[in-house]
Amino acid sequence: MIRRIVSRPTGCFAVVVLALLVVLAAVSLLWTPQDPFRADPFRQWAAPSPAHWFGTDASGRDIASYLLAGTRTTVLVAVGSGVVASVVGIVLTAVGSLTARWVREGTAVLLDILVAFPTLLTAMLLTAVFGGSLGIVVVSVGLSFGVTIARVARGEIRRIARSDYVVAARASGVGPLGVLTRHLVPNAAPLFTVQLSLAMATAVLAEAGLSYLGYGAGSDTASWGNLLADLQTYIGVHPWSATWPGAAIALVVAALSLLGDAVRDASDPRLTTGDRADGDRASGDRASGDRDTGDRAAADGRGPDGTTTTTTPGVTA
Repeated sequence: MIRRIVSRPTGCFAVVVLALLVVLAAVSLLWTPQDPFRADPFRQWAAPSPAHWFGTDASGRDIASYLLAGTRTTVLVAVGSGVVASVVGIVLTAVGSLTARWVREGTAVLLDILVAFPTLLTAMLLTAVFGGSLGIVVVSVGLSFGVTIARVARGEIRRIARSDYVVAARASGVGPLGVLTRHLVPNAAPLFTVQLSLAMATAVLAEAGLSYLGYGAGSDTASWGNLLADLQTYIGVHPWSATWPGAAIALVVAALSLLGDAVRDASDPRLTTGDRADGDRASGDRASGDRDTGDRAAADGRGPDGTTTTTTPGVTA
């Protein structure tokens, strides 16, 4: 699976970017070039230099150090939202697929209602009620995308539940929980993975947007959204400074989205079978071409090595 993901250019790009993000987050726990929160009024808007890789902001903070510390927030929000979305999605999928008919129909109606609420709007409502924090962002995005995962996976789970091996497992005495964990979830894992990558990308974007609006991480937490909100005020005077957090957010969101596409392509048996079939057809075309070349050589009286041969009646070469 991993080899097939990395063999695709988009999958390789996504894996490299996300691996670099995790490494930087781990490094930021132990070291940053400067103190991310230390303001130096004598270093306001310093140009990029060996001492300040990306320059400084209006308070004299080192932008590179703040970005490096912000990777921890990005990883925390992405992973936390993915975990919450997984739990909510699997539970709602199980309730909507393995219970009595009236429960399934009621769950389907509830999912249709909840999926109509945008993720960012739900997060804003929860943060307005309970206050802005990373925990609220993680829970709100996880709940919103957990509903979306359940809505998307419901049809696939029901299709798998009607398969012969699932029917045989039920007939042999396997309970609903065993059927869910042994057969339904593993077979629907590619679909869940794609939706989870989208949930994590949305979580990163939602955290940056909420922090930009003042509903996300507090001022004492390093966040790319907070940095972007601070720098956009001076974008007309120092436009280069705001490009760093914006580019970081865009790069991580694109990597997470492309990872979902790569996982889908690598796990789809129709696509992998199609790749092998294309290779077999290409090999067959080359073999046919070799046979055609040999037939033309024989018709022209040439041997396999291209030399001309003559045949005398009654004489066997």
